[in-house]
Amino acid sequence: MTARNRELGGVLVAGVIAGTALASVTIARDSEISASAVSYGAAFLALYLAAHIVVRRTAPYADSALLPLAAVLTAFGLTLNYRLDPDDGGRQALWVLIGLGVFAAALVALRHDYRALESYRYLFGVAAVLLLLLPSVPGLGERVNGVRLWIDIGPLRFQPGELAKICLILFLAGYLREKREVLAQGRLKDFGPLLAIWGAAMLVIVQTNDLGSALLNFGIFLAMLYVATGKALFVAAGLALFVGGAALLYNAIDRVHERVTIWLEPWTDERVFCALNGKLELRQNCASYQLVKSLYSIGNGGFGGTGLGEGTFTSTDGTQLIPALGTDFIYSAIAQELGLIGAAALLLCYMVFVAR
Repeated sequence: MTARNRELGGVLVAGVIAGTALASVTIARDSEISASAVSYGAAFLALYLAAHIVVRRTAPYADSALLPLAAVLTAFGLTLNYRLDPDDGGRQALWVLIGLGVFAAALVALRHDYRALESYRYLFGVAAVLLLLLPSVPGLGERVNGVRLWIDIGPLRFQPGELAKICLILFLAGYLREKREVLAQGRLKDFGPLLAIWGAAMLVIVQTNDLGSALLNFGIFLAMLYVATGKALFVAAGLALFVGGAALLYNAIDRVHERVTIWLEPWTDERVFCALNGKLELRQNCASYQLVKSLYSIGNGGFGGTGLGEGTFTSTDGTQLIPALGTDFIYSAIAQELGLIGAAALLLCYMVFVAR
């Protein structure tokens, strides 16, 4: 069997998984398989079959596992979003359509030589910084839960920082490929443009209070630098800088201090000051409420899970038990409905995708 036929088989399996998952959710909710679930499943399979055709025509020697793995992960992501909020599921489906369109366009445009992107490496670096700045523009960006990540353009809301990660990776790949030999020699002047673009991106992320993205981009930077130069010393130096910077931020920024405290001690036996209402509360009823409820949700799933559509995420009066469940804490919903086995299987899919 050829690689492309294996890919086709994987996409068909992903389509069956998507249809089955959506059907399970609608049966649990409505006690029947709705027409919308059938149409969503058919549309999902059609989109990935179209993507497969594009890959077959433009990249016949591409890895046959990547597209099916992406389809499986997307299927579960859409299903969980639809299960928690049908409207949000529809918006996510739109972004999947846009993403597959960009995927196909990129394959067609770069079908002859993808290395043409290297000529635009500095443009990608500047674009990464500008994209990270967008949420700080008055009237365009919006502060949600203390951080500026989102922008609204018409009916669409998205995080430009996600596009910035791609631009930053393209810049690093182009620059490191060109300078990897001299960088391996440790000449400081060759690190200038690299550190300038990366440092600007880090400053913007810290300014917008998105420290999670700062940590992720720092990890990307170190990993790509090691791949390009093979120098473990650079990684060790970067980790030392990280430890020092983390200690500085822990003492200088209240948000970082609070996050670390919540992580280390989510439960308290005595009441502590609650910044949300200015009173003394148990930490699990205030700052760590979201984290604690998510841990209960994960524990409720056990090994096998409750089943798709069968989890408990609202109280009897309809109140959401876990704030921001459909975004930052969606893993707690996955672990409750799919259990440890299902959640581990999804994480293994991510690991295989990264390894390939």
